[in-house]
Amino acid sequence: MNMSKDFYNLTKNLLCAPGNGVFTVNTAKERKEKLHKTLYKTTENVESLWEKSIEESLNSSSPILLGVCSDTGGGIQRGANWGPLFLRSTLLEEHPELTYDDIGDIRVIPHLLHDKYLNDKTIESCRNALYNDKKTDLPVSALSLTEEFCDQLHESYPKKKLFSIGGDHSVSYPLVKSYLKAKKKQGIKAAIIHFDAHTDLLVERLGIDICFGSWCTHILPFLDSPEYLIQLGIRSSGKDRSHWENSFGVQQFWAQEIKEKGANNIVKGILEYLKAEKIDELYVSFDIDALDEKYASATGTPEPGGMDPEQAITIIKALAAEFKITGADMVEIAPLVCADHVTQPEPQTTLTVGAAISATLIEALNSGDS
Repeated sequence: MNMSKDFYNLTKNLLCAPGNGVFTVNTAKERKEKLHKTLYKTTENVESLWEKSIEESLNSSSPILLGVCSDTGGGIQRGANWGPLFLRSTLLEEHPELTYDDIGDIRVIPHLLHDKYLNDKTIESCRNALYNDKKTDLPVSALSLTEEFCDQLHESYPKKKLFSIGGDHSVSYPLVKSYLKAKKKQGIKAAIIHFDAHTDLLVERLGIDICFGSWCTHILPFLDSPEYLIQLGIRSSGKDRSHWENSFGVQQFWAQEIKEKGANNIVKGILEYLKAEKIDELYVSFDIDALDEKYASATGTPEPGGMDPEQAITIIKALAAEFKITGADMVEIAPLVCADHVTQPEPQTTLTVGAAISATLIEALNSGDS
């Protein structure tokens, strides 16, 4: 398969080399250079080497890894924009056996969330900054850029599997929306498996409809049934389970229930349901705060009483044994956030656990044909 010139140019415009998605001059320079050295064996001419790797990445049979370094859709403690850089490095160091191709990072302007929130003058100015071209109609905001890239990727490479690293959980809105649109076009019946401490089922937050606390609400119209959004690990909510299930039609398994019944029993019921509904494929969105805070402290909203990593991995592996997982993301890792929100930074546990779960997801993406 030969990549079209149009898609190659689009990729070069919307993306940048892995690790470069956070716009800085010196901050984390050493970490970026270490990543580039690992990926390209040099720190010189990285953008050129990345551009040369794009076609190979897209034409291989391996999943591709995409970084979305945006935390503009967050709102408690920021810092998830650093998740893709740090988690990439941890994956390379702790799971070198994994097979995937790193396609790069969305070219994020850190102040912008979605183009629909911007006036024409701002869009024109940002287009000039990103593309040196005011006449292009390409988007400029993180979520809009992500959706444009994913839409074109699924159109051009309908069998390509994508593993994405965020970023706050708002980045899952374009990722999942694009995935569901593509699957529906292909006649594939898909469900979403969502690990999180929070429901993310707000209609809006402080007047903004697309954000880390509302993205699930806005992907429901793209599912064949709202029950095909299955949420695991919920425990931090002002409403009880029945409120969310009755109001939105989703399915939830709260963290306490998973602890009491066991991960194997929970996933057994989920598998029976998915088979009865004749679901073809799954997308897994994993917010690191689905895990208990002792495993995931480097995140904007660490919560006690959560799942342990083994429970999450057990569920993912059981799902992958019975269904094709054809898309996934890992979000809300904020490696520079302090563990107790006051004094003690402790990113390594979060990164190691996040990498282990990411590795499980990438292995699932590698298994079977889509």
